[in-house]
Amino acid sequence: MSEQRGPLPRRYARYYLEQTPSLVWLLVVNAVAMLVGVRFYVETMPDVSTFLWPLYADSPAALFLMTLSVATLLPFLGKSLDEVPLTVPLAYLHTVALVWLIKMGLWTVVALNIGFDAYFPAPWAYFGIIVTHLGFVAEGLLVPHYARTTKGALVTALVLALGNDILDYGFGYHPPLRYDPGLVLPLATVGLSVLSVAIAWRLLPMVEPVQKTA
Repeated sequence: MSEQRGPLPRRYARYYLEQTPSLVWLLVVNAVAMLVGVRFYVETMPDVSTFLWPLYADSPAALFLMTLSVATLLPFLGKSLDEVPLTVPLAYLHTVALVWLIKMGLWTVVALNIGFDAYFPAPWAYFGIIVTHLGFVAEGLLVPHYARTTKGALVTALVLALGNDILDYGFGYHPPLRYDPGLVLPLATVGLSVLSVAIAWRLLPMVEPVQKTA
């Protein structure tokens, strides 16, 4: 996997993912951002079943999955990204992490602009949240440099994403909003689920099938 994957130059991926200080800092920043994100849901979480928290707190869940994905590189610190093992189980983790990260990053931009009048021009509630969630997409561009996917992983990610959409809007477990999502936001969210999987399919190379020998 020495060639560039996606729009992010490989030298930046090597800087953040091959060196101990930068990789550790990336994990720390993700952990802190995850805690900040959970704080957004704290007031409403008591009304949600504990078992549904990972699906209810969508943005923290995306950061958690990405943290797990990046953490798989810890045993290979100091080595080239080309030496990182590419296994099918890891393909599932990396694929779902990338899909969740892209989806929630884009969803936040869409959701805040559908309810534009309820958020703009608050410095944090509008601009701050949009900028930080676009950072999800930027971080997701690191994934293709150390991961691969499979058809099964892509299908699984799509099923999970659409299932989460049903939970969010069919049962009312969508992230807290300052407006009624109506029909526009649910439809946009389903579109983002499909788009996020399509982006993952476009960016992530496929795991090469094992060649059988006679």
